[in-house]
Amino acid sequence: MLVPPSVVLLVYGILTEQSIGALFVSGIIPAFFITGWFVLAVVAYCWVHPEQGPAGERHPWGERIRSLSETGETLAVFAVVMGGLFTGVFTPNEAGAVGSMAVLLVALFRRQITWAGFVKSLYETLRTACMVLLLVAGAVVFGHFLAVTRIPFNVAEWVATLNLPGWGIISLIILIYLAGGCFIDALALIMLTIPIFYPIIVNLGYDPIWFGVIIVLVTQMGVITPPVGINVYVVNGIAHDIPLEKIFKGSLPFLLALIVGTGLIVAFPAIATWLPRMMY
Repeated sequence: MLVPPSVVLLVYGILTEQSIGALFVSGIIPAFFITGWFVLAVVAYCWVHPEQGPAGERHPWGERIRSLSETGETLAVFAVVMGGLFTGVFTPNEAGAVGSMAVLLVALFRRQITWAGFVKSLYETLRTACMVLLLVAGAVVFGHFLAVTRIPFNVAEWVATLNLPGWGIISLIILIYLAGGCFIDALALIMLTIPIFYPIIVNLGYDPIWFGVIIVLVTQMGVITPPVGINVYVVNGIAHDIPLEKIFKGSLPFLLALIVGTGLIVAFPAIATWLPRMMY
């Protein structure tokens, strides 16, 4: 969710009027950083449970290098999208369209798509877009409900009046997002809470771009935590034979990796802010 073009960062940028380009750039290094922690989580889990990750067949380096030729088109699409985004040839919104067209051309070149497959992809895109629009509509209705009850404002005032250092306020906000992500969809939660917590972050002197990365990381935790772990339900929908409880349990090492990685980015904000400061 950190890798551009990130929908969560896009929504955050619109709500806070921050540079979308700077937000996308800020997610690159943390994305590799969190991926490294995921790798460590897998290695540690397989070290404790070696039967879950037995050693695979070894291949000579020549065969490994030749196998990389199959990733040429994928790397080309990535280079076109990211290169055009960083050089300013097209906007972040246009980057998504350019990437989609590039993937379609690759599929046509490889003869891996049929007319029926193309129509099905359009149907899936339309269904996803409608789902997002309904989600936004629901978030607006829910936001009006919360505004009437003044619950978010009371929580914000309570957080702002606490006699805590800046890192304590940040930790409390992260806990609120983590708890809220267990019950509310990520985009809905962000749309409801960012207008409340963003002024607090700015008044504390924290970098808004850095806070956007933190929001995405906490959102990633929410999509794998019960009871509304959307990613877990998606996996369960694909692998019907695996119990939902087992999938939630299997996501725990990655949740721990996310918590550790997020804590380090909170402690060392330069992980998220160095690259956008260099480019902007």
